[in-house]
Amino acid sequence: MDYSNNNPYLQSATVPPATTNGYGTNGNRSTGKIRDALNRCGKTVELATRKAEVYADNIWHHLKVSPSLADAAIARIAQGTKVLAEGGHDKVFQQTFEVLPGEKLLNAYACYISTSTGPVIGTLYVSSKKVAFCSEYPFCYYSSTGQQQWMYYKVVVQLDRLRAVNPSSNRANHSEKYIQIVTKDGHEFWFMGFISYDKALKQLCEA
Repeated sequence: MDYSNNNPYLQSATVPPATTNGYGTNGNRSTGKIRDALNRCGKTVELATRKAEVYADNIWHHLKVSPSLADAAIARIAQGTKVLAEGGHDKVFQQTFEVLPGEKLLNAYACYISTSTGPVIGTLYVSSKKVAFCSEYPFCYYSSTGQQQWMYYKVVVQLDRLRAVNPSSNRANHSEKYIQIVTKDGHEFWFMGFISYDKALKQLCEA
């Protein structure tokens, strides 16, 4: 992972070695109550089932982007645990990035960013001021002096620096969808493997 390419939108955050590994994990209703609810809401359940199938399919495509399904699944569990522990995406966003006065987080989307070394799993945040990405895992980086450091891969683009948001897909496999972000000074970033692609695209275009 190259942090010395003079890209003004790339940021890195060093982390203590002790935090580079290890992830936390963590209502039963009676069968009769569940059966009654299903009987009363047949059509609603059918619609919900369709949505669940679509969501499950999106999850599967999201995990397949990673070279390791297990690593991707663990990353998603770790992120979900972190969001719950910190009290929501807003708190995680505020802890991860510098928040400007009056800035409000609009939404957060699980995805990958394309890099020279392959796709990096993380979360894309869209706020009222910026578009920002942070990797779920820290990466090992060697400085010019040979010192080993662990850093999160971060991208921050202020909305007034955005020139275009372009959707695209793989012609051979339309389920592989991408979003390209282009800045006014010619830098571009590719995001893929969204669990909620349409919502993310709509939010980015509106931003």
